[in-house]
Amino acid sequence: MSEYLQYALLVGLAIALVTAAITDLRSRHIANWLTGAVALGAPLFWWASGLSLWPDIALQLAVALAAFAILAVLFALRAMGGGDVKLLTALALWIAPLQFGQLVVLMALLGGALTLAFGAWHVMQRRKERLAIPYGVAISAAGLWVLAAHYFPAAHQAIGLSV
Repeated sequence: MSEYLQYALLVGLAIALVTAAITDLRSRHIANWLTGAVALGAPLFWWASGLSLWPDIALQLAVALAAFAILAVLFALRAMGGGDVKLLTALALWIAPLQFGQLVVLMALLGGALTLAFGAWHVMQRRKERLAIPYGVAISAAGLWVLAAHYFPAAHQAIGLSV
């Protein structure tokens, strides 16, 4: 039963990531209710996954806290939006620390490509306002990749994904 709940929660997380990407792409905004739902779903996922309070859950919380501290600095420097900070921090509650490291590297690569694409479009359109990158797209895409590669073994084997 808990395996079915675990997969249902992961599907819910995947839907939330797709929703975050679409809304960030459309409006450059990720709703607080969405990141809140992602964060609040994590303890249920921990329970369904059989994580122990120590060290498993403590480590998840530590990674999320460290991610938030680093991302808050980037937010203060105006290098990252608040919705992106909250989404990535909430995602850190779900993803095992090693896979979260992979997610961050993949997110940075996708974010760089996204920045180049949006920058080129911005220049071609001769826009003068500040360039706004929907970084939630990179966060969501990296999150979906990690979910498919590490948390959905049947999908992983069927399409040959690896990170």
